[in-house]
Amino acid sequence: MKKQIITTCLLSFGILCLTNNMAKAQGAPDTLKKYILTPAPAETPRINGAKIFGVRPGSVFLYTIPATGIRPMHFGAQNLPKGLNIDPNTGRITGTLLKRGEYEVTLSAKNALGESKRSFRIVVGDQIALTPPMGWNSWNCWGDAVSQEKVMSSAKAMVEKGLVNHGWQYINIDDGWQGLRGGKYNAVQPNTKFPDMKALADDVHSMGLKIGIYSGPWVGTYAGHVGAYSDNPNGRYDWLKQGKHNEFYRFSDPQGKEKHGINYHHGKYSFVKNDVQQWNDWGMDYLKYDWNPNDVYHVKEMMDALRAYKRDVVYSLSNSAPYGDATQWEKMANSWRTTGDIKDTWERMCQLGFNQTKWAPFSGPGHWVDPDMLVVGMVGWGPKLHYTKLTADEQYTHISLWCLLSSPLLIGCDMAQLDDFTISLLTNDEVNDVNQDPLGKFGMMVAQNGETVVYAKPLEDGAMAVGLFNLGKKMEKMTVSWKTLGLRGEQKVRDLWRQQDVAQSDREFSTEVNPHGVRFIKVYPGNSRAQSRSGK
Repeated sequence: MKKQIITTCLLSFGILCLTNNMAKAQGAPDTLKKYILTPAPAETPRINGAKIFGVRPGSVFLYTIPATGIRPMHFGAQNLPKGLNIDPNTGRITGTLLKRGEYEVTLSAKNALGESKRSFRIVVGDQIALTPPMGWNSWNCWGDAVSQEKVMSSAKAMVEKGLVNHGWQYINIDDGWQGLRGGKYNAVQPNTKFPDMKALADDVHSMGLKIGIYSGPWVGTYAGHVGAYSDNPNGRYDWLKQGKHNEFYRFSDPQGKEKHGINYHHGKYSFVKNDVQQWNDWGMDYLKYDWNPNDVYHVKEMMDALRAYKRDVVYSLSNSAPYGDATQWEKMANSWRTTGDIKDTWERMCQLGFNQTKWAPFSGPGHWVDPDMLVVGMVGWGPKLHYTKLTADEQYTHISLWCLLSSPLLIGCDMAQLDDFTISLLTNDEVNDVNQDPLGKFGMMVAQNGETVVYAKPLEDGAMAVGLFNLGKKMEKMTVSWKTLGLRGEQKVRDLWRQQDVAQSDREFSTEVNPHGVRFIKVYPGNSRAQSRSGK
């Protein structure tokens, strides 16, 4: 079945003509405004984001209550455990918790028009990332051209454009920041594009956001910068000594006789602990650890180093993690890339997204399957950017599928150039709630008919999130029955992108779906507990 889906995607590649009302996304962003489905947020308060938060005992705690509505807004947290405090003006909860356990807190957000309350569970234990991380990564827009200025620009945009109010929180630096080894720990220091990494991290934290860093256990990284290993005991690198680098210490061979592959090996000497000490001093909250193939030894080495400090760092492996070690990734990492790099084409996005089912048994709270970052908005892998080649329909498919798969959501575009359509894709709270559902189930294919497939994901409240995907090149009428979903009785159907109820039935739901498009719905209330007990 999976082979048939991939074949369909490959055959469909390049066919970007959409029927009815979906324009090509590579046109001017203004032309996409009329395809916005997400309603504007209300002026009254609404608390968004995850309903559960994991922290290890003694670790630094930082959580910003995400809430939409007009400002000023007053925030509260009833039954907040001892050791935590809330800033009523910003909604930032900070402090430290030492005692293991679960704490039921009631969050509140109040403005001149009303008040919103929401239950929030804080779990103090061994697991973090109890819902998939939501944030931004620099690679798909800036590539090796990333700089402190560009990262800061994206952090500011996440706040100014309101994404922080919808649960987005990580600002992650990918490859390209590294300079030479040195400093207090003989750790990798930033190159001149990052004049003050500690100040950058402090600034990001002051906005209520978190920050991430990049490395890999080779002598050199994919982009040709210093890695966590060296061939020399002093942490020096032969290609740097030989002058085979540019002004940012990126590997280059003036004679053109060697390629980056000269650095693609595990050196004799590890500097993992050195680097982790430095990241801890800077205040890093997320690590993308990148090489291929991922192996258990180097994954565990980094895990142990990260756990040595009272700072929770989301540990993300990249790339193409071997399936044979899935039980190990589940134990040691918070997420792992199951694929190579994504590109902003229907072929690549479809090939990656619809080929994840074998990983389902290993995905759940604290450990997530990652088919790579989001390719919406202005992308380009640096420094020249272009608007995504995905059509509007294909972008709706992209976001809907990633949410059903409970994948990490990492925005790959230039945040400063976010247009209205892209913002609408990223700030639909009912769509994001599927991704952030505390149950953490992996959406599975439940039906296939030719070039149409149906994915379903059980939700904590008993409802079912369902994606009806049309992978073909013409409009299709699709039907999903309650029998297929294993649901009984009368059910309501809610269009998640439009945030409105659209049907009610005791049997099924039918709809037309655009080429390369999706109808993303929530079927509720699901099966009642009374029905389950009676068996009727």
